[in-house]
Amino acid sequence: MAERTLAFKLLIILALHLSSSIHLSFSEIIFEERFEDGWERRWVKSDWKRSEGKAGSFKHTAGKWSSDPDDKGIQTYPDARHFAISAKIPEFINQDRTLVVQYSIKVEQDIECGGAYIKLLSGYVNQKKFGGDTPYSLMFGPDLCGTQTKKLHLILSYQGQNYPIKKDLQCETDKLTHFYTFILRPDATYSVLVDNRERESGSMYTDWDILPPRKIKDFNAKKPKDWDEKEYIDDPNHVKPEGYDSIPAEIPDPKAKEPDTWDEDEDGMWKRPKIPNPAYKGPWKPKRIKNPNYKGKWKIPWVDNPEFEDDPDLYVLKPLKYVGIEVWQVKAGSVFDNILICDDPEYAKQVVEEIWGKNRESEKEAFEESEKVRRAKEEEEGQTAREEGERRRKSRGHDRGYRDRERYREKYKRHDRRDYLDDYHDEL
Repeated sequence: MAERTLAFKLLIILALHLSSSIHLSFSEIIFEERFEDGWERRWVKSDWKRSEGKAGSFKHTAGKWSSDPDDKGIQTYPDARHFAISAKIPEFINQDRTLVVQYSIKVEQDIECGGAYIKLLSGYVNQKKFGGDTPYSLMFGPDLCGTQTKKLHLILSYQGQNYPIKKDLQCETDKLTHFYTFILRPDATYSVLVDNRERESGSMYTDWDILPPRKIKDFNAKKPKDWDEKEYIDDPNHVKPEGYDSIPAEIPDPKAKEPDTWDEDEDGMWKRPKIPNPAYKGPWKPKRIKNPNYKGKWKIPWVDNPEFEDDPDLYVLKPLKYVGIEVWQVKAGSVFDNILICDDPEYAKQVVEEIWGKNRESEKEAFEESEKVRRAKEEEEGQTAREEGERRRKSRGHDRGYRDRERYREKYKRHDRRDYLDDYHDEL
């Protein structure tokens, strides 16, 4: 018996091992970019807007504050430019497969107004001309503008038309690294993760206006005449006690006594003052009970939408061939890194934990130290400016006095001393 139990346990362990191996063998990393040395061979910088002098570029850097200076991404520069760069990826079709798109972004600058999203492109793309007009299959990532716009874009292309998600997704607004993950499954459900935490989830059928809705309200429907919406009713068995209405609300105070000073001839007949009657219970109300015929509040019913025609391939994007960054920024300085396209959400989570989970605290410390240095420098520059302003003010006062003395000295040469003194005092 013991040998049979041991053999059964070994079979279970073997089955779990085989299941794990099969999962790993079927998962696929389509594209992964950590922007290590040699990244420029994989990426093509676009000439879009270059002839107009509006094209920006990218620095290979870890940014101003980083837990690891050797862990570099690509950073937008200079300010007020269009940025466009792309890389070719192995063609990926998400038919019957999960699509995972993930990347990290560190918005170091006070961005004012600008995007920090990425795009997945299908079909042939002239990468040297890649720009804002290039069709894309998916756009995902932050877009910030002033204090109002803090949007997390999620736009899908269907039959050549772009559809933004209907939900209001918010992005992070601090100056630290954050990971954004989009997962699209074969059942057309999706999840959006920020730093490995699910920010939103749902279905393409309900959260995008791509297809007409499956169900619509039947506005021709009318509430049935026998529909009872009263949740509580008077208890028909609760009868008002006999004589209840004859009980007065007030009665003469039995403890009151006629004052000794009361004069009936002058004050009239004395009457006892009234007090609340303890036997009076207020107007009679029948007891309330649950209505046995209560059906709830009537609502307009939902019916099948005759205009709805299902597309079982709703979630399928055109074959993906490129990944690109195409943004406009008033103030540049965003660091893009850790781009991942795969079909395994667990691997994507593992990447976030290995990079962001391990480095977030040290990066935060580096940022806070940088802020201390920045504030100290600003204070020093402010003090220097104040001292320079004071020096200039005193200098202007000294120069004005010198010019006044010279002017009156010249005047003295042309007039007698008395006229000079009178004029000097008058002008003062």
